[in-house]
Amino acid sequence: MKTIPPTAANINIRQVDGRREVFDIVRHRFVALTPEEWVRQHTLHYLHYQLGYPLELIQVEGAITLNGLTRRCDIVVYDSQVRPLIIVECKKESVALTQRVIDQASRYNLVLQVPYLCLTNGPQRICCRVDFSQQRLLPIPELPIFNR
Repeated sequence: MKTIPPTAANINIRQVDGRREVFDIVRHRFVALTPEEWVRQHTLHYLHYQLGYPLELIQVEGAITLNGLTRRCDIVVYDSQVRPLIIVECKKESVALTQRVIDQASRYNLVLQVPYLCLTNGPQRICCRVDFSQQRLLPIPELPIFNR
């Protein structure tokens, strides 16, 4: 598990009718600023500004069907051929990154079959490469940078 230093992300926050909202750089609109959304927005900035993923290749709260039920992936990142590459599961800071969170992302991966999973609660991030032949997750220090 990697501990993340605070970022200098340029997060745009506004107050509307007593409610705080944050600008989502992928969805191009303001959304309610919840603790989980705070983590998601910092992660989006990290993926785009530090790892170089184009915003057009990032999906937020994308729907998938798993066992007949609709589920939403916090973030799915696509490669330059628009194939799913990374699933990111975001939790608020007070939620520990437990086996339950790993299992959640792994279930989503039954549908998407991505080679990388990432779990984050803000200060902590767990990154894994999926070894499909051995059916296991291999910890990696960081997600790969964007490769055109």
